[in-house]
Amino acid sequence: MTTATEQTTPQATAKGIQVTEKALAKVRSAMAKEGISPEQGGLRLGVQGGGCSGLSYNIRFDTQPRERDRIFQFSDVRVFVDPKSFIYLHGMILDYQETLMQQGFVFVNPQATKSCGCGTSFSA
Repeated sequence: MTTATEQTTPQATAKGIQVTEKALAKVRSAMAKEGISPEQGGLRLGVQGGGCSGLSYNIRFDTQPRERDRIFQFSDVRVFVDPKSFIYLHGMILDYQETLMQQGFVFVNPQATKSCGCGTSFSA
């Protein structure tokens, strides 16, 4: 198996994926509600074609990494990213915001050249 494992912290360099403490707290809470073990599963971040700007973010839980995934470790939370998605996501920060208008995960992506108003679609 050729899984690339990268040990990182929330203040990691821009080469990988960063996750803020607020986002990590929400991921931990959601994983516990879904019954996903941090030792086996993790958060999968990805990119797929579609959305009003051409590409859209995909975020979900997965029970285990895939063979060619990049794996980022943030304390007890693992983040899985497939190689094609990593092209668009490297240097990205995953944050969580709660405001009067919205609550949810926010992708701060330096690779995005344009994004839509909803924040879930972008072009690179």
